[in-house]
Amino acid sequence: MPENPPTVLILVDDDTHVLAAMKFAFEVDGFDVRAYPDAESLLADPPFHTRGCLVLDYQLPGINGLQLLKILRSRGVALPAVLITTPTPDILARAASVGAPVVEKPLVTNALLETVRRLLVSGAPPA
Repeated sequence: MPENPPTVLILVDDDTHVLAAMKFAFEVDGFDVRAYPDAESLLADPPFHTRGCLVLDYQLPGINGLQLLKILRSRGVALPAVLITTPTPDILARAASVGAPVVEKPLVTNALLETVRRLLVSGAPPA
């Protein structure tokens, strides 16, 4: 990882074990991680970094991950984003329409880390 690693914003619902495990895994890989238990906590914590990637769980208390991404985009946050969920055809289509790849839960492979790395290299702009 570079000297100033990108910030990965992780947003997961009330599953503190998943949140802690993802935070640890990204930190071990050299990322600076900001973890939030819900959308409201993330929205209340600007400013956003100019480098990094959003990792948003679809099933959140309150608004879902796709709704959160739309709010962030309306506020000018252009970080690439990945959605984590157990996908349905509808969720896959909606995520694709906003340019967010989906990584399937449970997170038992390196797919999430690989997707984040790919997004950071490609600098994928928001849809």
